Amino acid sequence: MGLGPDRKLGGSATATRSQNNGDGGEAPKGGRNLRRRGQASPGLPKLVSGGWTGAESQGFCEPGRHGVWLWDGSSGGRPARGAALRGASGCAPIPEDHLYPGAPGERSEEERTQLLQGTGVPEAVERDLASISYEYGTIVLPFLEAHPDVFPLQAQSLELYRQLVAMVMAYSFQEPLEEEEEEPNPPMMVPAADILNHVANHNANLEYSPECLKMVATQPIPKGQEIFNTYGQMANWQLIHMYGFAEPYPGNTNDSADIQMATVRAAALQGTTTEAETRLMGERWDFLCQLEMVGEEGAFVIGREEVITEEELLATLKVLCMPAKEFRQLKKRDSWEEDGENSLILTNKTIPKLKASWKVLLRNSTLLTLQAYATDLKSDEDLLHDKEARAKLSWKEEQALQVRYGQKRILHQLLELTSS
Repeated sequence: MGLGPDRKLGGSATATRSQNNGDGGEAPKGGRNLRRRGQASPGLPKLVSGGWTGAESQGFCEPGRHGVWLWDGSSGGRPARGAALRGASGCAPIPEDHLYPGAPGERSEEERTQLLQGTGVPEAVERDLASISYEYGTIVLPFLEAHPDVFPLQAQSLELYRQLVAMVMAYSFQEPLEEEEEEPNPPMMVPAADILNHVANHNANLEYSPECLKMVATQPIPKGQEIFNTYGQMANWQLIHMYGFAEPYPGNTNDSADIQMATVRAAALQGTTTEAETRLMGERWDFLCQLEMVGEEGAFVIGREEVITEEELLATLKVLCMPAKEFRQLKKRDSWEEDGENSLILTNKTIPKLKASWKVLLRNSTLLTLQAYATDLKSDEDLLHDKEARAKLSWKEEQALQVRYGQKRILHQLLELTSS
């Protein structure tokens, strides 16, 4: 992919953290026609739950809690297996303490930041909470107040609304849009279907039709083996954010790490030595913004085998590293033509072949990204291999460890690819 001749100036950045997830992204291999909900109902702000749900993954994973990053103020101990049975499935009622755990305290927020610093999850949860508060104040509360005969005074609670949002978003499904449709389809609560757990290497798909839902096996499933659905091509940070679990390394083949676009800009500015160079770097960045290639809150998504946002990253490396004279000439045009550099596919095989200046910028950006974590790769790796210490981890600590470790492995791999 690359900038074609029809790429014009104007607009805002489009490459953000939402890329390569289960929210409107490319369907997983095998053709899944029904996905886990990632959008609000029509007309409402888009919300994403911070849920620790009852879903469980492979290996060490055991059932977690619904929406615990979002609103649980408890200590985060590992719940009993019975707690994972979902009321919507008809297996058992949702425990009352899951719905009414009490107001979230500072400990929950501090724990989230401590365990997941650098992963992007704390920031995503804060955005969720802000969106939920806005939606409640501007839409939900006025509606409740307009119908006091239906909704009692105790229903007018932001905390209760946050809990309900977390539960619905963790367990509902949403029919994908057809090409001609613009408004998102409303979420559906589907008893029994919401029991199915997720792994990247799933063995079944849910398929939607107007008459029914079908769970279709994608491979032979022996008797007694668990049937795994897929919630989408989601990285571990997205799984923990929306559903409360992460796949143990190296199970999640869709795992990815983000390099914030602002971090690449910071790395580029580190390479300037004069005021003139700094100003020129600012011009280059503004130009990329006009091309809708970068933005203040955007991120470049790095997968295990390839760069997911390759078009944006290629354009950024090219513009920030090209000679000043070439950049001046480029600015005089309102578009740029496809060339060999723009059409590169950024994979683990091609990254070492990039221009030296591009690799330096990418490497420095990766180093800055790694500095954002509270722990280094070796510390997490040592913990993963220390059976005694790992056995003492809480559910949250184990899942957070998997998220951090998977991201750091990808980033360290990128360091190796750009070191030659």
